[in-house]
Amino acid sequence: MDYEIFGHIGGAIIAIALFPQVLKAWKTKSTKDISILWNSLLFIGLVFFIIYGFGINSLPIKIFTTVEASLTFSLLVLKLIYK
Repeated sequence: MDYEIFGHIGGAIIAIALFPQVLKAWKTKSTKDISILWNSLLFIGLVFFIIYGFGINSLPIKIFTTVEASLTFSLLVLKLIYK
């Protein structure tokens, strides 16, 4: 069995789950309910996971973690802008 498909599916689901939060923060210009500590730790963890993905040459990890880190970084920027 090729387990890489689970990496693609899981990564896509997580990226899709982050998108509505970023969109809502951007539209409402409100991030009061988002923890800057949580968002910062998540972003740092994702950066390390991207490095790991490149280290083991895992396409699902490289692709989807980069998307997730981009969305998380966007949310972090919105949090700093819309304090």
